[in-house]
Amino acid sequence: MWLLNGGAGGIMLRRTEDAAMPKDRIEAETVADAYLALLARRGIDYLFANAGTDFASIIEAFAKAKAMGRKVPEPVLVPHENLAVSMAHGYFMLTGRMQAVMVHVGPGTANSLNAIMNAARQRVPILMTAGRTPINESGVEGARNNFIHWAQEHFDQASMIREFVKWDYELRNANQLETVVDRALALARSEPRGPVYLSLPREVLATRIDGTSVAPESRLQPASIAQPDPAAIARAVEILAAARQPVIVTAEIGETARGVAALSAFARHHAIPVVQFRPRFMCLPDDHEMHLGYDPGGLIGEADAVLAVDCDVPWIPVEQAPPETARVIQIGVDPLYGRYPIRGFAADVAITGAGAVTLELLDAALRAREENAPSTLTLTVDERRAALAKRRAAMRARWAETRERAAKDAEISQAWASACVNDVIDDDTLVINEYTLALDQASFTKPLRYFSHSPTGGLGWGLGAALGAKLAAPDKTVIAVLGDGAYMFGNPTPAHYVAQAGRLPFLTVILNNAMWGAVHRSTTTLYPGGYAARDNAPPLTFMEPSPAFEKVIEASGGYGELVERPDQLPAALARALHAVKVERRQALLNVRIKRSTQRTS
Repeated sequence: MWLLNGGAGGIMLRRTEDAAMPKDRIEAETVADAYLALLARRGIDYLFANAGTDFASIIEAFAKAKAMGRKVPEPVLVPHENLAVSMAHGYFMLTGRMQAVMVHVGPGTANSLNAIMNAARQRVPILMTAGRTPINESGVEGARNNFIHWAQEHFDQASMIREFVKWDYELRNANQLETVVDRALALARSEPRGPVYLSLPREVLATRIDGTSVAPESRLQPASIAQPDPAAIARAVEILAAARQPVIVTAEIGETARGVAALSAFARHHAIPVVQFRPRFMCLPDDHEMHLGYDPGGLIGEADAVLAVDCDVPWIPVEQAPPETARVIQIGVDPLYGRYPIRGFAADVAITGAGAVTLELLDAALRAREENAPSTLTLTVDERRAALAKRRAAMRARWAETRERAAKDAEISQAWASACVNDVIDDDTLVINEYTLALDQASFTKPLRYFSHSPTGGLGWGLGAALGAKLAAPDKTVIAVLGDGAYMFGNPTPAHYVAQAGRLPFLTVILNNAMWGAVHRSTTTLYPGGYAARDNAPPLTFMEPSPAFEKVIEASGGYGELVERPDQLPAALARALHAVKVERRQALLNVRIKRSTQRTS
């Protein structure tokens, strides 16, 4: 309990000890001191922040902790809010450890929305915090003392972010600090995970206290994940056992090594082809016999059973859908994606549970059935395996032919650029892909080496994710492959500043076609014979003259180079990686690619 003490210096809060439960003492003179100390005790390594006038007590608390040797999260100055959130996102991808972000009241919150949407749709837990404009015009510590404190106040600051966070709250007083922080962290980490939002009023942070005591470990732990329903597993097994042409479509099972292993074993044993449709991770090794590429179209159209594993969009209905007679099974922590306003993919069976666990249970149940199944079932699996081997060989031959043609092209194609990047990737390389790396020209065989953007597609994620990944794995080589638009959205000047200030060297490869390729394709697809299709430079799609991106990184001490010919690219990559690995400075290649070949995998 907190007791009020009066004194010449004003009001001070002092907490009494609860004899019923052992507590750890936190030395703190303000709520801000206690808040930072509590975050560190709850496993928050970093506070990625872009500061404002609401940060006064936080900055003082950090400085005090540094002077007095108190344990608090490491502060990381990130001069743009989207970049800060993306760094927390990237750090979590590598470590599985949730981090904190703090931004400046309403304007900072608004600036972060794009990255928060990305994190929400990819189920990345982040403690997203913002200061709150002082409520009081005078009379208490932290009251308004700047002209902006009137115009910046909101009636409901959290309203702009509420749709994309799991929970939002405003810290009201010192007494509830432990409960509020522990609840925020528990809810963010509970499946389906996601960001939460906490606003921190300046007066509350500035409130003086006489230390505090907290539980050594939070007594608000994340909720356990739902276990797959045995009856639903049995129904799914019936569908898969009866199917002659089943197919698996996934986007995110590769988030964990266990997921990759479970999918690999399941697909191999039962001879079920796997399509990774817009994958956010490497879900199945490139050399796996059941790896059937990245386009579900052909296989989906022939399927009599579809198993969608951690996949929000298993096919594009207007392009190719399963036959009406095909049965569809969807599995995941939220198999129906309840936060998507509309999503009409069939779900004859929807199984809630971690993808890896569900696949392991399906595998065990199918294996048990096979032991007692008639020989025709084994024959079906053997026949399917043989047919898929031929199909896979033909697919790989087409990919190789694409590379061979690209190598002879007079201009750099997306395929050639992707193949050249693939040639410099080793087991110590992490690849961050924001749209432009062609996966049919890449080869990933180990989990947690490849990461791609959220299904939201909020541009600008790649640079921050690369920085967060490098922070999490400083001994790894990080390569971010971005389009020119994604690079500009990524706040490159702040990103290169953070890389230099934090000693986080990584390589950025911009596949620069000087246009909004997705916008152009969308327009010409909808109007194939329209005016835009006949226009050499339709409005709002071309970005000429293209900036000299290689010069931007030089302002922060990095190595930059423009690459315009196919034969130049391998040597340019070698020079850039030498800068990163040997010189320990960031590098960027501005690779001009021809427009007609741009595609995404």
